[in-house]
Amino acid sequence: MPDDKGDYQVGYRKPPRHSRSRRGQSGNPRGRSPGAQNMKTLLTRALNELVVVTDHGGRRQVTKRQAIVTQIVNRAAKPDFKAIPILLGMLRDTERDSDPQPADLTLTEADEQIIQRLRTRFRSEKDKP
Repeated sequence: MPDDKGDYQVGYRKPPRHSRSRRGQSGNPRGRSPGAQNMKTLLTRALNELVVVTDHGGRRQVTKRQAIVTQIVNRAAKPDFKAIPILLGMLRDTERDSDPQPADLTLTEADEQIIQRLRTRFRSEKDKP
């Protein structure tokens, strides 16, 4: 490194020496703590906790996730008009996740011609200096 006698020019990608990070020191010393968790982790952990429910005169343990889904389905079975859109939204999301796009995509002759034109155009552009 040149010394501070003026032979160093401050400019683009050349910060002043006094504001640079020291060697061996992090640029973000108070960054994210190692134990910090995001919202998805916290929500998943909370929904997987077990609760005791009474079902048909007996007690059993189920996850909170199972209890919530059961309650929504039961409320929607009775004409609860707030639970029905929630249940339909959940069904739509699960069906969208489980139905992959069709793998057998058939191209028409016009599609093949367009693809061929694009290939020739890209090859000619690639050859240009």
